[in-house]
Amino acid sequence: MTYDALIPVIRRLALEAGDKIMEIYNSDTFDVKVKSDESPVTEADEAADALISAGLRAAFPDILLVTEEQAASHSEKGETFLIVDPLDGTKEFINRRGDFTVNIALVENGTPTRGVVYAPARGRMFYTQADGQSVEETGALDKVHVGEITPISVSNPDNSALLIVASKSHRDQATEDYINKYKVQDSKSAGSSLKFCLVATGEADLYPRVGRTMEWDTAAGHAVLAGAGGQVVRFDDHTPLTYGKDGYANPFFIAYAPGVELKEA
Repeated sequence: MTYDALIPVIRRLALEAGDKIMEIYNSDTFDVKVKSDESPVTEADEAADALISAGLRAAFPDILLVTEEQAASHSEKGETFLIVDPLDGTKEFINRRGDFTVNIALVENGTPTRGVVYAPARGRMFYTQADGQSVEETGALDKVHVGEITPISVSNPDNSALLIVASKSHRDQATEDYINKYKVQDSKSAGSSLKFCLVATGEADLYPRVGRTMEWDTAAGHAVLAGAGGQVVRFDDHTPLTYGKDGYANPFFIAYAPGVELKEA
């Protein structure tokens, strides 16, 4: 598999999954179930997962696929794997707040190297090109024909007036305590992996996450941020956040533009 082969496939599958999600989102009602870990799952999660999984397995049958909605995949291991969160921000979806995303990423040797993040209700799409540069695509978002793309890049932050983005559904006192270590011009909340993309475009300088996440929640956003010049490190020791960990669970982390002077946890 080459990056040139990968990018058109994950872009198209993200758009197709987005259509399926919005069809259910705009319906009068949809089913919500509760998984064993008490997190919610909807028919949109399951429909998007089925579509993306089938597409990836058809295109790249030899590459390990890890996806949130297929528990059997969570015990699989590989140096190279595709990792999917078909609907990140399920609570945002259920509450019809719009900040949910489709996430597909490629991980190689512990690092997300390519990925796509699509927010169908917001009409925003971010992905890494084959050469590794991250872009935002605007326009019709046609499945086959790529529209206008704009290369994106992290900010050159002012450490006396930082722009911070944090979780909308998981913003707690520990998060606030860490944010308060910085000189902040503006702090906003956003759902799902969009927070990585806001740092990638320079709309925010820093995204600290003091809370549980899984690798499928972060890999695509991490890839997009890295392709825009950003970094993601562990909250505790500021070493790079790596992937392929046991159970695919993440420690707390910080996503940021490299000009930010990071504070200790």
